[in-house]
Amino acid sequence: MLTHHPDLTASVIYGLGWVYLLLFFMNAAWVWRSYAVDGSVKLFGQDVPAVSFWAIYAAMLLMVATAHLTGSNTPGMFLLRMPDFVKDGFNAASNPVTFFALSTILFVLVIWLREWLVKPTVGWLLLNLACLYLALSMTDYDFRQIVGKPDNVPIVAMLFIVGFFTWLSFSRAVDNDHRRAAGRPLFEQEKNEKVLVWPDLVYTELICMVVVTVVLVAWGIVLQAPLEEPASAAKTPNPSKAPWYFLGLQEMLVYYDPWMAGVVLPSMILVGLMAIPYIDFNKLGNGYYTYKERKFAIITFMFGFLPLWVSMIVLGTFLRGPNWNFFGPYEYWDVHKLELLNNVNLSEMFWLDLLQRPLPIAPAGSDLLTQIGYILLREGVGIIAVLAYLFLLPPIMAVTIFRKFYLKMGFIRFLVLSNLLLFMAALPIKMLLRWTVTLKYIVAIPEWFLNI
Repeated sequence: MLTHHPDLTASVIYGLGWVYLLLFFMNAAWVWRSYAVDGSVKLFGQDVPAVSFWAIYAAMLLMVATAHLTGSNTPGMFLLRMPDFVKDGFNAASNPVTFFALSTILFVLVIWLREWLVKPTVGWLLLNLACLYLALSMTDYDFRQIVGKPDNVPIVAMLFIVGFFTWLSFSRAVDNDHRRAAGRPLFEQEKNEKVLVWPDLVYTELICMVVVTVVLVAWGIVLQAPLEEPASAAKTPNPSKAPWYFLGLQEMLVYYDPWMAGVVLPSMILVGLMAIPYIDFNKLGNGYYTYKERKFAIITFMFGFLPLWVSMIVLGTFLRGPNWNFFGPYEYWDVHKLELLNNVNLSEMFWLDLLQRPLPIAPAGSDLLTQIGYILLREGVGIIAVLAYLFLLPPIMAVTIFRKFYLKMGFIRFLVLSNLLLFMAALPIKMLLRWTVTLKYIVAIPEWFLNI
């Protein structure tokens, strides 16, 4: 295979040198903090100061930065780059099934290991790993073309921001859970110092406004606006993507009809958000961070936000390429790539594959009642499955795993909660059915423009 681009150029190597230099200064400050706070660790039976590991790491970053800043004259001979076997592994793991499975597993690990993850040293280590991964990945041309687009730079920043605030919220929640167990005041109660709006708050807001304005001006100068030629019906971008905040909805359009993905599911989300104060019977956790007192609410919200929204934005931004095909993060976006898809409806699986019979079709010239009868016969399996999902599962949930919720909430509130949960679960269920058994629609009634 011919190389269609150079992975490394002098400007890339030199620019990464400044990135590593910034990482060095960050970790030099962390060395000072570790010297003042951290103690010793056991290593081969000896007490070794923890600060020594961070000092060695900071020294290595300085050497790497020096190598980049002084070795940009020979890009072809430069050795500090992402290994090919790592890139191949990430490309192989970027298929939709593996991507969603890893996202879900990562979410479970965050919940399960929260008390370990919120330690400052662990959080700082994860930040360094993320920065090193991004810096090494920038040595790949294809990765650089996707991540470095002016449209996508804010999304990369958003991922770091989401990670930080997720870590911060769990840090506060774990701390408050420990305070509750020890009988001590909550963090919000202990640090509840009141300040005057004028001048304290107004000065703080003014400073923040000036800083944000400077950042936006610098951003606008460094990153050129990604403006393209005027829109034309004869020439559309490939891929044609929605703004990043709508990429989750655009991904849903792959699995549902527009009326379902663009109207019903978003409406259910809005209605569900408005209904939360009326169906929530747990009054704990108001005004302070906690996890143990709000387990169900936190897990439900974070699953809907992280795996089902943020990961969909990542998938749509970095992994969806020309013709809306999947590409690995280090894979060239080839417009000629073809993926053979043979998505079939549930009725076709039932009649053609299972019963080995043709689909029931109303004779030509049949009256309306006859046509409705044939449609119901053809799509009966899917209709029964949807009705059972929406009407049979809630009572089963009420007498099994959600029995406690049913007793405290009552019939109406529990019915609203269970249906909101089922609608939220409908997206990952439909995604998995599409990826595993190539299911297109559970109920397909094109005669009435009704597909589920």
